[in-house]
Amino acid sequence: MKPPHPGPLARARLLTSPSVGPAVVRELERITGRPAVPAHATAPDTPFVYVGDTLPEVLRTPSLLWFHSVNAGTDALLSAGPWPEDALLTRTVGRMGERIAQYTLAWVLAECQSVPEHTAQHARSEWRRLPSELASSRTAVIHGTGQIGSAVAVLLRACSVRTVGVSRSPGALPEGFDRVVQAGSQEETAELADARWVVSTLPLTAATEGFFDDARLTAMRGATFVNVGRGATVDMAALETALRSGAVRRAVLDVLPDEPAGPGDRAWRLPRTVITSHSAGITADDDVVGDFEACWDAVAEGRTPALAVDTRRGY
Repeated sequence: MKPPHPGPLARARLLTSPSVGPAVVRELERITGRPAVPAHATAPDTPFVYVGDTLPEVLRTPSLLWFHSVNAGTDALLSAGPWPEDALLTRTVGRMGERIAQYTLAWVLAECQSVPEHTAQHARSEWRRLPSELASSRTAVIHGTGQIGSAVAVLLRACSVRTVGVSRSPGALPEGFDRVVQAGSQEETAELADARWVVSTLPLTAATEGFFDDARLTAMRGATFVNVGRGATVDMAALETALRSGAVRRAVLDVLPDEPAGPGDRAWRLPRTVITSHSAGITADDDVVGDFEACWDAVAEGRTPALAVDTRRGY
């Protein structure tokens, strides 16, 4: 996707959504050199840049030059309706990869040290030694080899975990991975069977919806499944079946197909499962400011920002 021409950008108005706090708005004004205007019920008929969490239908007009999302995921934005032609879409990633990598490692090590079992024993005032397990030399299969998947792989490999990436179109070996295999291949199936942990960092697109189906989940043969990508990439009924059969040892789900999950959601009753309410990679104000500034500098120089989203592919 081509960036807006520097000419229209120079005279574009800066609009912000109510979700953008005052401290961030001040930084956006500093970066762009113009005052920020709260988004109103009608869109301006002159070029504008919009920063926010959602893009209201009224702002999906030809006057929109660029929308910068304060979130990393853009599936909800793109599924809400046709994307305005020629409008640039960028997203905030910040230190999300680092946060999600630490989240994943925390659960991996907690499992190795029997933390859930020790916690349960403590609640019962029970003294009983429990075995521990070394993470080294075990295999983690990580679906998604982009920035977040690579950050997860780097941190796990620092603990001597063998890291295998799964990608739709494997190319050069990304940082942190010992090997990358193609999604849907026999190699993926073999690696899933050998995996101790399977981590999903997948975005939600037409190609990834329901990606973790019965075939993939039963191929795991006792792996722990960690989902830090998008909830709808998992067939929840198939996951429940795999958990009950033991094909999946346990699950750590930071995301669900329907959020927030109400008290009656079946996900809360899945065996050996922990749900963490979409908190693995919460975006900080500094992330929004830093990524917007990097995108602004790129666009002002006529370059496509590294954080630009291909609206046709969905990521």
